Amino acid sequence: MIKSLINCFLFVAVFSISEIGNAQTDSTNTVKQDSVLEAQSNQSTSLLEIADSVKLADSLEQMSIQKEIDKLRSNDLKKKAQLQARLDSLKHEKQLKEEITKRKIDSLKANTKGVPVVLYEDTLFYIYSKIGPFTPRERAQSIQNKLTKLVENKGYNGSRLIVFDADDSQEIMHEDVIILTLTKEDSFWLDGDPNEIANAYVESINATITEYQESNGILQTVLRLIALLLVIIIFSLMVKYLNKGFTRFNDWVKNKLEHYLTGIKIKEYEIITATTEMDILNWLLKILKWALIVFTVYLSLPIIFSIFPSTEGISRKLISYVTDPLLSFIKAIVGYIPEMITIMVIVAITRYVVQILKFMAEQIESGKLEFPGFYSDWAKPTFNLLRVLLYAFSFVMIFPYLPGSDSPVFRGVSVFLGVLFSLGSSSAIGNLVAGLVITYMRPFKIGDRVKIGEVTGEIIEKTMLVTRLRTIKNEDITIPNASILNGHTINYSTPSEETQGLILHTTVTLGYDVPWKLVHEVLIAAAIKIEEVKKKPKPFVLQTSLDDFYVSYQVNLYTKFPEKSAVIYSNLHANIQDGCNEAGIEILSPHYRAARDGNMTSIPENYLPKDYEAPSFSVKQKKEN
Repeated sequence: MIKSLINCFLFVAVFSISEIGNAQTDSTNTVKQDSVLEAQSNQSTSLLEIADSVKLADSLEQMSIQKEIDKLRSNDLKKKAQLQARLDSLKHEKQLKEEITKRKIDSLKANTKGVPVVLYEDTLFYIYSKIGPFTPRERAQSIQNKLTKLVENKGYNGSRLIVFDADDSQEIMHEDVIILTLTKEDSFWLDGDPNEIANAYVESINATITEYQESNGILQTVLRLIALLLVIIIFSLMVKYLNKGFTRFNDWVKNKLEHYLTGIKIKEYEIITATTEMDILNWLLKILKWALIVFTVYLSLPIIFSIFPSTEGISRKLISYVTDPLLSFIKAIVGYIPEMITIMVIVAITRYVVQILKFMAEQIESGKLEFPGFYSDWAKPTFNLLRVLLYAFSFVMIFPYLPGSDSPVFRGVSVFLGVLFSLGSSSAIGNLVAGLVITYMRPFKIGDRVKIGEVTGEIIEKTMLVTRLRTIKNEDITIPNASILNGHTINYSTPSEETQGLILHTTVTLGYDVPWKLVHEVLIAAAIKIEEVKKKPKPFVLQTSLDDFYVSYQVNLYTKFPEKSAVIYSNLHANIQDGCNEAGIEILSPHYRAARDGNMTSIPENYLPKDYEAPSFSVKQKKEN
């Protein structure tokens, strides 16, 4: 019981602090309302003055014309008819002006909210106009203060509250105290007889004060105290047994769920242990228990405050803290239904258009659907590009319908994200644009053997930002698309598919002492022996240069297997060595000069005859006479 009382007092303290915090906002709203009401009051005064002046002017002119008609003789019918027509026209114009003025007044009344005069949580009437320098709110506050002071000082007597008829107003007085002055402008807003309105105000004041005095007698106070004590006891017992019941409920939940709490694992890694799961469950149950206790205490406060008339307003305020957000939430949802339907229609259309484009891209990629000049490998990137554009376009269309899209906070966050994106993604945007350009340039495709810069390998992945190659050493190399676009690319696979094959070549240098026809035969035979080399067209040899010490022979061969270039070159070089050795051709280093007399040949021993011997030195002498 003591704990619940402490909770009540704490809540009242928090409520008071929140009321102080909201005071500045309320004062700002009050100033705005007062300025609007003052402008409307000035407008009503202006309308009344215009209506009175128009009515007076029209009446004077009508009287003047009527006098002229009366002065005319009976035989002057033409002049009389003209004046009568003029008189009828004035009456018609007067009626139209009155109708226009009335419509303006009715519109002004419909859009004007007065300041309520509230006494003991009961609204007596509303004040719309000002008197002299006093605004409607100041007048309402003055009336409330005077009535409250009379009641609290035990000086109020309902029979002494009378209506005094002044020159241009009605005054409601209590003995020598003027409670309210009812002016012509006040009557204008209430659209009634000033005397009747004043008497109605007197009855309303007497009824409210009488009801308040009767409800605050000694007997009523004692009964309210008893009711307060009963409410506190009941809610204290509720909190006590709620606490005990929840302890049993916790034990029951733990027993039921204990064998289900086995932890969470991803493969062999345990993210959450069973003990941690039990701790989380205890924490959630504890939060649920305190939430119910706080809700019970909060439910008791409006009942406690509603017992006494002086705190009944706090009770309604506490209830409104729960009901107002719910009502606002429901109204916001109901009011947002048209925008929500619009968003759903835009999303549905975008979704089905994307599905249609996806189906067409799959058909083009598989070769079932063809368009002249549109390659199948363009289908997927083109679909991705169109999908991004469609999503961006749909977001632009949806954005105005999002709640809070026009708020300064939303705009500030959007600008901040835009600045971050523009400052931090310049290189990424460059790679993205380069990837798009490369896609439609078609310099290579997945699986092609290419050389990009100094890197040679097989294309294993193409994205909008980077391209990945795998070398013959199984090294995966990532190259930004901007670098590819700014450099040069050699594709070895495309010629092998679209022509007779890729031409591989290597150069061998041999001496002038070797017949060139023999060299051609040896080199072509070495190339034909390779399995990956095409026999037709036949390999061929080009003599690329005649240097000081040797002749450069370039052997060229056709192949459909560019991915096996390293193996083909290795086998070609080995076959050339074997072919030259078999033909008795020495492959010497470019600047090596062989002296045959007395020197061993450079051909391997297994290619030489068994009886081969190195030649002896040949020395000749010449005698001079």
